[in-house]
Amino acid sequence: MLMRFAISGAALLLAACQQEAPADLGSSEFLSNLQPYCGNAYAGRVVSDDPEDAAWASQAIIADFDYCTEAAARIPLHVGEDHSRMWLLALGDDGRMALRHRHTHADGSPDAVTMYGGKSSDASTVTRQEFPADDRTKALFDAEGIPVSKANVWAMEIHPDQDMLAYELKRPERFFRVEFDLSQPVEAPADPW
Repeated sequence: MLMRFAISGAALLLAACQQEAPADLGSSEFLSNLQPYCGNAYAGRVVSDDPEDAAWASQAIIADFDYCTEAAARIPLHVGEDHSRMWLLALGDDGRMALRHRHTHADGSPDAVTMYGGKSSDASTVTRQEFPADDRTKALFDAEGIPVSKANVWAMEIHPDQDMLAYELKRPERFFRVEFDLSQPVEAPADPW
């Protein structure tokens, strides 16, 4: 009987040791690196050369770091007169950060294609977080007739030593990247609603 308890105890201990610890992908440090910039807005520029990016490249692009904590950040994105985009970052209990893209209409009502994104992948680091499209996002893209976007991998980079934040989208035959100069705050556009 004592031997059976010892074996059961060893099995429970082994099972507890095999539980996955939260991933150490630098997500918490990444969010910490955003905090000094919170409360300010910064101008960006398209640095990729895909012809599809011409409309963005010809307009003022501003990221407004309007809310940051140790576990989350909200960054409205303004492209010219279009104020419909927002990046939402949140740290999960599993140590991975989630990126969601919120899209709205001019009156603030949700767009049909909104709240898409994914969780940081194993390729993520303190300075670069990569977010492959998750299952919820893939289902949304199928439902909205944009299945090519199911291969999307978004990334965000922060380099405090260079005062630079980058946002990127890649998938086969598509690459988009915009870089923001964090050394010079600019005036944030007012929300239209």
